[in-house]
Amino acid sequence: MKILMFGRGVIATQYGWALAKAGNAVEFYVRPGRIAQYGPTVQLDLLDARTKSAGVLVKETWATVLREDLPANHDYELIVVSVSHDKFAEAMAFLSGRVGKATVLVFNNLWVDPGTATASLPAGQVVWGFPGAGGGFAPAGTLRGGMLKQVFFGTLNTDRTPRDEAVRSLFRSAGFSVSEQKDFRAWLWFHFIGNAAMAAQSTKAGGVTALLDSPQEVTGMLRVIRELLPVLKARGIKVGLLSRLPFMLPARPLGWLIQKAAFTPGKMIREVAERAAASPNNKHEFVLYVHDVLAEARKLGVKVPSIEAATTALAAGH
Repeated sequence: MKILMFGRGVIATQYGWALAKAGNAVEFYVRPGRIAQYGPTVQLDLLDARTKSAGVLVKETWATVLREDLPANHDYELIVVSVSHDKFAEAMAFLSGRVGKATVLVFNNLWVDPGTATASLPAGQVVWGFPGAGGGFAPAGTLRGGMLKQVFFGTLNTDRTPRDEAVRSLFRSAGFSVSEQKDFRAWLWFHFIGNAAMAAQSTKAGGVTALLDSPQEVTGMLRVIRELLPVLKARGIKVGLLSRLPFMLPARPLGWLIQKAAFTPGKMIREVAERAAASPNNKHEFVLYVHDVLAEARKLGVKVPSIEAATTALAAGH
């Protein structure tokens, strides 16, 4: 398949590499002037968990194909969009009129309504997914990231189309497993409040590593998620029982269990979270999770004291 990754960010680069290794023709659209900035290769330092749960360390210099234009008559079969969520509207404005016959995979965090956010794209050509990956670029430009075996796909409460099936098959052929989410709007927003809760609690704890090291801080993060569930309810989202169940259990033993099972040194999720937190490029979006959730909570009249406190601390530079 001929694939265009929109941007050469953390997610686009990791999945572009994986899809290229599976035999696909992968190119990257970058802003004018970025080809000279990025150069013809990218240094990879990745933990790849497609074949081993703890991840296989990949250190490689990968030659990339970059372009700074996108004519309307291109022949890409798939365009993958994964940008910081505050840049998503700009990406949609650029792609409007440039999609051609391609399927557009939205592989993105979103806090706005996803259907409205993609309204400028051709109806029926959008597929919804979410990466199981993260990381960041070190100051020298090396991508330090990690990919889980699992990727997430879903629809906005509609039936899957041939385009949906083709994209799922593409990722399976590259060694990924697919986790299906029926109501992808609810799933995206639930994931977003999870990010906001981690950002808020890590601010209180003194950093992501301090949060991940402490069952007490993980318990605090779970309590922030519980605090934010009414925001989703006020947005008209009914969080499914399987998603709510962990947060109906006593927070302290659940926090201890999660910390031991997922966040101890050497665990893949911890490695990815720490690599992301160490990157200067990710700090802006980390702050935005808190600010955006707080703005929505205030608009809806939902009290979120933990998010209020985190916003105050972030404004003070903590």
